[in-house]
Amino acid sequence: MDKFRMIFQFLQSNQESFMNGICGIMALASAQMYVAFDFKCPCLPDYNLAYGMGILFVPPLVLFLLGFVMNNNVSMLAEEWKRPTGKRQKDPAVLRYMFCSMAQRAMIAPAVWISVTLLDGECFVCAFCTSVPIEKLGNVSYTGLSEKAMRRILAQIPCTEIYSGQELIAREVAIRYLRCISQAMGWSFVLLMTLLAFLVRSLRPCFTQAAFLKSKYWSHYIDIERKLFDETCTEHAKSFAKVCIQQFFEGMNKDLGMGHSHFPEKASSEAGEEKEKLLGIMDQRTMNKLLKNWHKCKPPLCLNQEVLQNGWMGEIINPHVPRKEYVTYYSKV
Repeated sequence: MDKFRMIFQFLQSNQESFMNGICGIMALASAQMYVAFDFKCPCLPDYNLAYGMGILFVPPLVLFLLGFVMNNNVSMLAEEWKRPTGKRQKDPAVLRYMFCSMAQRAMIAPAVWISVTLLDGECFVCAFCTSVPIEKLGNVSYTGLSEKAMRRILAQIPCTEIYSGQELIAREVAIRYLRCISQAMGWSFVLLMTLLAFLVRSLRPCFTQAAFLKSKYWSHYIDIERKLFDETCTEHAKSFAKVCIQQFFEGMNKDLGMGHSHFPEKASSEAGEEKEKLLGIMDQRTMNKLLKNWHKCKPPLCLNQEVLQNGWMGEIINPHVPRKEYVTYYSKV
């Protein structure tokens, strides 16, 4: 149990490893889904191609979208893309890096599904059984059939129990021919995906090393900044609620005529500590304005406090709170 806890803590601390683990699980799940899937070809000329191509491409599309949904950075990317510019410029290179990183991980499970489907060949046989070249593989002397009737017979190739065209073309020959093409396409797809992954992971940093490092750094910064802001908001909300509840009970104490009872000194000291954590923001209106300004006008990426004092800070200053407390608060955020 301790080992699993250590692994879970490691994945939580390392988001990249966590997302790689999720993508690996999705890839294994996609392969298992295909094995468990009950593939039933309709064996009809007008439906075989649509059914086969649907099985080949629709589940990968669903898995690709799930890869984005399960990635925590999707909302962060959308927020960064749609936010007003304000005091902080938006870098398209950082947004492209974030999107490409998510897309690379989301592509793993669909690539596994397509590879397994093509290597198995059953889906390909169903989709293209009506395209088997009769003049090369079949009985050319077998005549008396219209093109429509011939397509209907060829469409029955995947269905052993209803196939009735053994005189036209042997079912085993047609299946072996189509499965050979399917497996060739499957291995070609695996090779193409492997080469593409190699080029993306290995060669891209070599040609644009400075831009790559810059995009990677600020992508990590946006992620960490969002987490720290959420943690700070959570701590502030907890302290705000604790002080409100303590003030409520103190007021009820006086209203009910229980003024003789008093809180211990420890409780009063804890209340003082909680008020310090509020960092001067002690009413709902100021907090709402702060959150609105954080979305509309994030502070510039500059640690010079004079910039904060003279620029962005002027938009939310509360005259009842010392400026020093605001500077301390935003320096922590």
